[in-house]
Amino acid sequence: MVEKRINELRGLLNYHSHKYYVEDSPEISDFEYDRLYHELLELEEKYPQYLTPDSPTQRVGGQAEDAFTKVIHQIKMESLNDVFSVDELYDFDRRVRESLQGQTVEYIVEKKIDGLSVALEYEDGIFTRGSTRGDGITGEDVTQNLKTVRSIPLKLNLPKDLALPYLEVRGEVFMPKKDFLELNDRQEAMEQKTFANPRNAAAGSLRQMEPSVTASRKLDIFVFNVQQIEGTSFETHSEALLFLKALGFKISPEFKICPAMDEAVEEIKALGELRGNLPYETDGAVVKVNHLGQRDFLGSTSKAPRWAVAYKYPPEEKKTKLKQIIIQVGRTGALTPNAVLEPVRLAGTVVSRATLHNEDFIKERDIRVGDSVWVRKAGEIIPEVIKVDLSVRPEGTEPFIMPVCCPVCGAPAVREENEAVTRCTGIECPARLFRSLVHFTSRDAMNIEGLGPSLIEMLLDKEFIKGIPDLYKLYERREELVSLERMGEKSVNNLLASIERSKDNDLSKLIYGLGVRHIGLRASQLAAEYFGTMDNLFKTSREEIRLVEEFGEKMAESLESFLKQEQTRHTISLLKEMGVNMVSKSRRNKEGKFSGLTFVLTGTLPTYTRNEAASLIEERGGKVSGSVSKKTSYVLAGSDAGSKLDKAVQLGIKIIDEEQFNAML
Repeated sequence: MVEKRINELRGLLNYHSHKYYVEDSPEISDFEYDRLYHELLELEEKYPQYLTPDSPTQRVGGQAEDAFTKVIHQIKMESLNDVFSVDELYDFDRRVRESLQGQTVEYIVEKKIDGLSVALEYEDGIFTRGSTRGDGITGEDVTQNLKTVRSIPLKLNLPKDLALPYLEVRGEVFMPKKDFLELNDRQEAMEQKTFANPRNAAAGSLRQMEPSVTASRKLDIFVFNVQQIEGTSFETHSEALLFLKALGFKISPEFKICPAMDEAVEEIKALGELRGNLPYETDGAVVKVNHLGQRDFLGSTSKAPRWAVAYKYPPEEKKTKLKQIIIQVGRTGALTPNAVLEPVRLAGTVVSRATLHNEDFIKERDIRVGDSVWVRKAGEIIPEVIKVDLSVRPEGTEPFIMPVCCPVCGAPAVREENEAVTRCTGIECPARLFRSLVHFTSRDAMNIEGLGPSLIEMLLDKEFIKGIPDLYKLYERREELVSLERMGEKSVNNLLASIERSKDNDLSKLIYGLGVRHIGLRASQLAAEYFGTMDNLFKTSREEIRLVEEFGEKMAESLESFLKQEQTRHTISLLKEMGVNMVSKSRRNKEGKFSGLTFVLTGTLPTYTRNEAASLIEERGGKVSGSVSKKTSYVLAGSDAGSKLDKAVQLGIKIIDEEQFNAML
């Protein structure tokens, strides 16, 4: 009975996953899908004897191979020769027909998806291995990460009368434009590396060591070729594509069979007009001989097949007038100048806005309002101004000047030395509130568990919070929180309890959580210990801040400027009203049991992070140092301890483990 229900759930989930990710026509809600998924997960955990590799629950699991195991491709994953003009297409057609000595040639035209080429292997219809193209001969095993791509079937829809012992197909993993822009938005908000284009984003996501990261990146795939097959055969490539579609693959989209090169050229031109409106990035079109027997006869050179070419579309550039320069404030507080243009059609879409990147970009090109400018789409997605036609510059234009205040909140906008970006410094700025909240609630700051970026985004969208202090009023919305997607009584109770606990954090956690530029965790601890209270901090001057250990001029200037802002004072006053601690516990415990002792931490402790252990030491009056010396009292060592442990042994410093440390506490 249990096994029957498990198989029933797998069938339902595979069906609805295919409808959603491959056919783009979902039949049930996300909530209902999640309910079925969790029922299956619970049954498999309770009855592990029924767990199989093709179960939908195995899409995100396991660990990617360390540094990725190498895979030798039995069938070489060839690259294509590029052509850049219609004349070159007809030259290719002539060579094909001459080689085939007058045979009728039929072509197939497909979009050239700009992504990462992979091979997928199936044994008896079960997905067993996936690998990157690499150099065409040797790739990397990325099976666990490919399992997270929802449009890749883990089990094929095999006809009952067909045995398929082995199948290898080739596809292109890509990231849709919308998801690429959202990923870069998240990366920027988290102050992490952004990607230049969707192809780089897809490649970087597929080679993550942690499959759950790959799963969060929303990758997709189009399968476009049968590399090897046992159990059946085909006469044409189009026949093979339709067979793959019937098996459950998302195949090369809207391919077209063309009886001659004239029709292929027309199809390529039509695709060129459409590509700007596609949800995924293309960098060309592929023309292939459709008949597989003819392909075998034509063969390949040492580098590429003789039966296919890739037509590359030239980058389209248009000239238009720059009417205005406006400033957009991003989630990190970055002020980005954008050009307002006279609308112009570019790569299939009408463009009226384009990025100007930053102040230096504008100055280097001397871009001014009123200029005639050349525009293109960077990576075929983001419009950008590339140059000015100075020969037609109107009289009276003036050089652009970056604003000194944020256009959203009015706080000072600062450009640091050696940085290209100007940033808003206002802690209450609506534009950067998401990033401020993510940092404030993070583990090293106020450590509010259960309040991750996705939930913060939801709370902002629903206007449950409009500033940092509103976190401490969320208890008033308890019932509304319980009703949110993926929340519930237990989650909400845990969240509200964590928010309440954060009120008692040390002052250093609060200072760090405010996100002052150049003031990291260590600097926050030193400032809290030196000044003792938030009130003392507000009364201080830059000169006195400079007296804090390890503080330099830039740090003192940044902290003083931040403290003087009205937004800062307003936020702190509200947090104080909410009962958030404004006193340094380290200072209060100067005469604690660790007073006069210096600890050095090394290696990985069983239960504490280094920051947690350091906080426990400092709360008891001790000091934490980054290096071992004769002045060191104890070295607290965990697993994989390094050179600090060796030096402690040399100097005869007492070494303790976590158990001994707990006894001292």
